Amino acid sequence: MTKIRSEKDVFLENALQPETELERQLLLHPEVRQGLLWGKPRHGHPEGAVYKHVKEVFNNIEKLTISTHLREQLRLIAVIHDAFKYKEDKNRPRDWNRHHAVLARRFMNNYINDELVLTIIQWHDEAYYIWREIAVRNNKEKADFRMSRLLEKLKDQTQLYYLFFYCDSNTGDKNSAPVHWVEENLIGIKKVCVL
Repeated sequence: MTKIRSEKDVFLENALQPETELERQLLLHPEVRQGLLWGKPRHGHPEGAVYKHVKEVFNNIEKLTISTHLREQLRLIAVIHDAFKYKEDKNRPRDWNRHHAVLARRFMNNYINDELVLTIIQWHDEAYYIWREIAVRNNKEKADFRMSRLLEKLKDQTQLYYLFFYCDSNTGDKNSAPVHWVEENLIGIKKVCVL
């Protein structure tokens, strides 16, 4: 039986131009669709709605000279990485089990078994948090702890993480300092020089 597509389904498909069947499935999922349409202009995201940010990340991915497999991985991460911001618990102290990236990973556990992609979805903001520990809080000890934990999670597969961080961070009005810091401090990466 063919599912009747709503106006929102058609809108998101036209806006994001899915390239794989999985991307299409995700855009049709009600929770993902709601998350992609969520958002108002804010610091770091003057574009507002999450789908507009995803489109900017896609544009950055398009500029990379990478394999088809890497491109598919990056686009998949891009589609889902911020799609659960609308469900994130913003209370203080922060409940990290209700962080949008944790919610996104839990959701994607039902769709893929690529542990590296799942890890990047969950930890995609961690390099930014590490940079803040150093640049804003001057807490090198905590930053070092967080960096070793991130490297342990990535299991020396840092290139894909870096590529996504680069594409995600070069959007909106985000500060470029975290990207430069990652390029100097993340072990085992080859810097992007095409954007």
